[in-house]
Amino acid sequence: MRLLVHTFVHDSDGGHAFLEDPDHGDTLAGFESTRSRLWGSEGLKALGCRFFPRLDGDDLYVERNEIDDFLAECEALRPRLDRLADDGGCDADHVTARFANIVTAALRAKAEGGGIVVR
Repeated sequence: MRLLVHTFVHDSDGGHAFLEDPDHGDTLAGFESTRSRLWGSEGLKALGCRFFPRLDGDDLYVERNEIDDFLAECEALRPRLDRLADDGGCDADHVTARFANIVTAALRAKAEGGGIVVR
C-alpha cells in the first residue's frame, strides 16, 4: 500500500473538507513500510521531531494551527534527508520526492487556511 498526502479545510460543521488533489504522483508520501522505518524512525525521534513520528502506527493529521510548526520541522529535516533515507534503507531520490509532496501539500494548506493528512 501507499501513503498519500491530502490537503483539507474545515467545513461549517468542523469536519474535514478535502481539496481537489493534484496529479496522483504529487500525492505520494511513501509506502506503508516507510511509516516506521523512515517517517517514524528512531532517527527522526532522536532529532526531536514531533509530527512525522506519528506515522508509526497511525495517520498523520496536521491541523491548520500546527502548519507553521510542521513546516519548521520539515525545514529542519531537509538537509538530513539523504542520511535518513540511507538509515531507513530507502532510495534518497524517492524520499526527497515524497518529502517534497508533503511539503507542497502543507504549503497549500497554509495558503488555504487548512491542514494535511498523510494516510
